[in-house]
Amino acid sequence: MKLGTLTIEGKAALAPMAGVTDAAYRRICMEFGAAYTVTEMVSAKAVEYGDKKTAALADLSRDYRPVLLQLFGEDPETLALAGERLLVLQPDGIDINMGCPVPKVAGNGAGSALLKDPKKCGAIVAALKKRVDVPVTVKLRAGWDQTSRNAVEVAKYCEEAGADAVCVHGRTRVQMYQGKADWEIIRQVKNAVDIPVIGNGDVVDAQSACQMLEQTGCDLVLVGRGALGNPWVFRQINAYLTDSCRILPPPGVAERIVVIRKHIGLLCECKGEERGMREARKHVGWYVHGLRGAAELRRRAGQLSTLSDLDALLEELYRKNTEETEEREDTL
Repeated sequence: MKLGTLTIEGKAALAPMAGVTDAAYRRICMEFGAAYTVTEMVSAKAVEYGDKKTAALADLSRDYRPVLLQLFGEDPETLALAGERLLVLQPDGIDINMGCPVPKVAGNGAGSALLKDPKKCGAIVAALKKRVDVPVTVKLRAGWDQTSRNAVEVAKYCEEAGADAVCVHGRTRVQMYQGKADWEIIRQVKNAVDIPVIGNGDVVDAQSACQMLEQTGCDLVLVGRGALGNPWVFRQINAYLTDSCRILPPPGVAERIVVIRKHIGLLCECKGEERGMREARKHVGWYVHGLRGAAELRRRAGQLSTLSDLDALLEELYRKNTEETEEREDTL
């Protein structure tokens, strides 16, 4: 897929998720074959004011490439100025958030609230394209609600304004993250514009990624919640699409442990052990899903404070799950 002069290899990328897709997790997902990653959303106003926390969110120094920097805001010039200032970080592209449904974003006229004004969406893209020399993409939703499913109209305005690609999440803002994503609206957008269209919503494994690509004709899929505690999903999708629908098995417990330790180690390296371990609790809880003793492991994950705590937990995880394997072998 081409984003301006940028060539994207692969068919599955990591969707931006606030509080999840920080530098540490972006790096892990790239190692497992994500086509590219996108930062957590960065406030254009906060960039204008020089906020230090925002600068940390936008830091790309530990990233593998390509990585896009996602901005949110409601004013075209503020977004354009923020994009221009952030070029010093050398992002491979700028992604404009027109899909975030949370009240603190949409309630202030940004994110999915922009879908109420398609012309303004186009004006934002046009303003940014004048200021930056990297690809500009847009992430939007099907519409605000079921009565205003206007993703096709918004995508057209964005294309006319110079957007290099649009990503469509198949839910409305009112749906938030509930219900089933409508892939038909993604297909409609693909048929309506000439720029690349990226599909998003309910891609959780190799088969669903393939189904979205086939049903919508989209150029690439973004994996969001399906990647939580599951960076292997990109390796599985790539194998399925390039090797005659080969289904790779889930990772064994040893590989899970190695990746958990590496991920959380990176997290602590980026943010310090105290903060990193607080944020590690949710990630470890996702990683142990489906393993023997997962409920107890998740409870203990919620109490992690140090890397030593994590090492003890991982030792317990290994013991419980290898004992289960040995018990099975004894019964054969």
